[in-house]
Amino acid sequence: MEGNGNDAGKQKEEIFSKSVRAGKRTYFFDVKATRGNDYYLTITESKKRFGDDGKFFYEKHKVFLYKEDFDKFAEGLNEAVGFIKANSPEMPVQENTSNNNSNNSSDVKFEDLGN
Repeated sequence: MEGNGNDAGKQKEEIFSKSVRAGKRTYFFDVKATRGNDYYLTITESKKRFGDDGKFFYEKHKVFLYKEDFDKFAEGLNEAVGFIKANSPEMPVQENTSNNNSNNSSDVKFEDLGN
């Protein structure tokens, strides 16, 4: 149970984290470990929103991806992205308007996750 004041309550250890800025969204790729030391990936989409009161908050959506599903997930993702690239009108070119944080985005290769 959480909130007992000691480290035994921590169920998940974060092993690796990568953030990717993409327009108005930020994606977080976090590798974590279960109590049994099995690795899994959480993919979080975070988008800044404004409430009715004018204050901002972050809307988040998470996907949990377990290592036994990496290959099928990567296959499906690559197929869907390939379809979009081949069949949609010209994809917009994103310009990097931030010169001081050019390392905030990168290409993620899901086929590397299964290793």
